[in-house]
Amino acid sequence: MAAATIGFLTTLAVITRFCSCHQNDVGADNVLAYAIADDFGNVSIQPTDGGRFVGKAIYTRDTNTTGWNYLEIFTSRKEDDSMQAYAAGLLEGWITADAIHMYWYNMFRHFCDRRTDVCKTLHEYLRTNRNWVEAQVTEKNGSDAYWYQVGLVYKQLDGLHDGYNANIKEGMQSLSWEHFFWMNIQEDLYDLYDAFNSTHPHRKPFGAGSGSVLIKLLPGYKELFFSHVTWNWYETMMRIQKRYRLNYKESISSNQLVYGHDISFSSYPGFLYSMDDFYLISSGLAVTQTTNTVYNSLLWANVRPIGQISVFVRSMVANRLASDGLAWTKYFQNHNSGTRNNQWLVVNYSLFRPGHQMPENGLLYILEQMPGIVKTQDVTKMLLDQMYWASYNVPFIPAVFKTSGQQDMMNRYGNWFSYHDTPRARLFARDQASVIDLQTMLQLMRSNDFRNDPESRCKHCIPRFSAENAVSSRADLNDRNGSYPFEALGYSNRGATDVKITSHRMFKSLIFVAISGPTSGTSSRLGPYCWSRASANVSHLGLPDCWDFEPETHKWVF
Repeated sequence: MAAATIGFLTTLAVITRFCSCHQNDVGADNVLAYAIADDFGNVSIQPTDGGRFVGKAIYTRDTNTTGWNYLEIFTSRKEDDSMQAYAAGLLEGWITADAIHMYWYNMFRHFCDRRTDVCKTLHEYLRTNRNWVEAQVTEKNGSDAYWYQVGLVYKQLDGLHDGYNANIKEGMQSLSWEHFFWMNIQEDLYDLYDAFNSTHPHRKPFGAGSGSVLIKLLPGYKELFFSHVTWNWYETMMRIQKRYRLNYKESISSNQLVYGHDISFSSYPGFLYSMDDFYLISSGLAVTQTTNTVYNSLLWANVRPIGQISVFVRSMVANRLASDGLAWTKYFQNHNSGTRNNQWLVVNYSLFRPGHQMPENGLLYILEQMPGIVKTQDVTKMLLDQMYWASYNVPFIPAVFKTSGQQDMMNRYGNWFSYHDTPRARLFARDQASVIDLQTMLQLMRSNDFRNDPESRCKHCIPRFSAENAVSSRADLNDRNGSYPFEALGYSNRGATDVKITSHRMFKSLIFVAISGPTSGTSSRLGPYCWSRASANVSHLGLPDCWDFEPETHKWVF
């Protein structure tokens, strides 16, 4: 979307470096920048807040110490929402330009090599979709709260693109607006390949998971833990924890702030959403997901460029507008794209009172999406009965399980594709009762003892176990020369790349404890992942060699 009335000054001041006094600054490289507007509404980056203040950002480079970088963005409620969105993107693109370059280099530099035909189709699809979305935003002209927020996401992407390209240094590649959009639909691309009937082989192994989730109540309702483990390629590990405090209104005519004006989340360079997804929101909602695979190829006919909105846009719009779990599911299911089809989990922390009886509904909603179908369910009662809810890349709702083709996969390959008897379901059921505090929660979410745990044994596998059969995968430790019934159980340079956990106490400050990098496994038996010892020959520019970081709880500055 064009920058419209918000211009961009190419003469940008050099941003200042400084050390502030919060505890995460030790050994870190910190950058502070301000977005300032002139009398004509042009926005530029400046080293101080002198002038018409629109927004500010602080960026902490700490990858080599904690495995994370940290970014906070704050915008002024005095400015109109469109200017706030553009300034937020501008600040992020400018201040994180080096990390964006490294992420693009590692993940997308050769993306269209030997993919010329499918990339051409993808370009045409996304151009048609963008034109339709922009036309809807223009037609509604700020009168519809949903489309108003969609427009602000696109405006923020405009700023991200401009800010990055204004801070390109020697050796860095100029990136188009479309490049940034491609980054934000990184995980959708696998599905779009299938929708386009592409014959190019996927990079994602057949049947591979994308993460593990555990929502855990302690006895007596003393605490409610909310956790997520990302599974991905190891070259994605250029990570940024982000906090967006964007003081948007509900609509162009409203002076009421949206419920989700303040969001903290785990993320990546160049992304306007989490991708993991893991969000803590000022509305009281905590949102996450695990991805489910489409095994029914007939569903791809429901993926179209007109009438649908990408997942990253829909998730951020729902995060901002929803006041409770039911509202979140209603906002999110609008204009289902049929790509990146997840089980979403929405916890309403505003309903949780430690030590008190829990409400019978509203505490936990799930939403499951497939192309052409979205189902939601309030599963609060099941959470209270079980004292936990786990998610592990298998649909729960029967209609989605069957429609997705998951039932057919279970009939063909056995219990690995089942909901109740897949290894992670059994692991969570067995081990969740061991969680009594944050430390034991961390231990469970980082657990992997695949060579010894009977639940990690693998029928028809040689050797007779798989490091994919764990809460935190380490597929890089599977035997490259082994024999496995399908790809996910074998070797690949991917696995659990983090863990994030919040509690009721931490949520009040929108903070979470996190560990970056592949797990060392139960009792550290697996050892840390090191690029210098890995057999994978993939680009990992800017990433630490060995990943053996301690848990970190970042305290936000603004």
